[in-house]
Amino acid sequence: MSSFRQHSFKLVPGEQATELLNAQAHIWNHIFNFINSMSLKCAIQLGIPDIIHNHAKPMTLSELLVALPIHPTKARNIPRLMRILIHSGFFVAEEMIGNDEEERYALTDASRLLLKENPLSVTPFLLAMLDPVLTTPWQFLTAWFQNEDLTPFDTAHGQMFWDYGCHDPKLNNFFNDAMASDARLVISVVIDKCSAVFGGLESLVDVGGGTGTMAKAIADAFPSMECTVLDLPHVVAGSEGSKNLKYIGGDMFEAVPPADAILLKWILHDWNDEECVKILRRCKEAITSNDKKGKVIIIEMIVQNQKEDDKESNETQLFFDMLMMVLVTGKERNEKEWAKLFFDAGFSDYKITHILGLRSLIQVYP
Repeated sequence: MSSFRQHSFKLVPGEQATELLNAQAHIWNHIFNFINSMSLKCAIQLGIPDIIHNHAKPMTLSELLVALPIHPTKARNIPRLMRILIHSGFFVAEEMIGNDEEERYALTDASRLLLKENPLSVTPFLLAMLDPVLTTPWQFLTAWFQNEDLTPFDTAHGQMFWDYGCHDPKLNNFFNDAMASDARLVISVVIDKCSAVFGGLESLVDVGGGTGTMAKAIADAFPSMECTVLDLPHVVAGSEGSKNLKYIGGDMFEAVPPADAILLKWILHDWNDEECVKILRRCKEAITSNDKKGKVIIIEMIVQNQKEDDKESNETQLFFDMLMMVLVTGKERNEKEWAKLFFDAGFSDYKITHILGLRSLIQVYP
């Protein structure tokens, strides 16, 4: 007798069958969602966006195949890779009218953001997030729910994310590159759209500022402002300052250098509520020293900030919340949760500016 349970065959009425098939398709789409990201990663590693861009006009399949660094036996599979990336919105296929020429591949706004020469390129972030070091912990999510480890990353690698980064130059480097690439896009918008946020400030400390991409841009835009990057010693090691920019190795949980403003870009979502309150209290001490009253400038997501009908944006915020749960001890927060952190840390008021797409700029006052 078979060891697996036998199911009797039964006819499903037409309307119910349609519902079941639609449900099956929905499940399949979620099972295979990873195929979109892995196909995109492959295209980036093969250099497809840059090849098409350097061609200076839409590119035929034949022209693309000549330029690609692939084995000849794999050429027949490139149209299949391009087809799913066209479906995902990373390329468009322009059909030639009136002759028998092949369709031509062209870039979209999304693939232009993946070009190596684009100063706002998202490619470092993509390659970091899809590196096996960061994707492996997802395989341990269930095990994590059943053990006492702080994060699935800890379950997968035997140590916490930040400890791993201290001892693994590869993770440290690609994480810093990823954060720097994001910072370039964010600060270009902030300086262009709300430079008044920095008005009247004589000094600013970028806490957890990594290799200093944000601080450098602020220092260049406001040459009379003294800017400081505070990060762990191994992160800022070897970084060179300039006339109004310097680097300090330290621990934001222990102390933050005094300044008119403290910048926290994508820092607090890495930490749980208790840890955030500790960081914010250190920031409050820094902006109220010498009887001054400065402010803390925070760049973070506010969950449910997006319109209810903006399903894709809401989904992205939920993705990031899960990412924080898997890699670190943090979370994405709604406005009520943010406000509680601010008030628990001793601040009296805050102001939110919705200007950064999925993220917002928050000014917090003592």
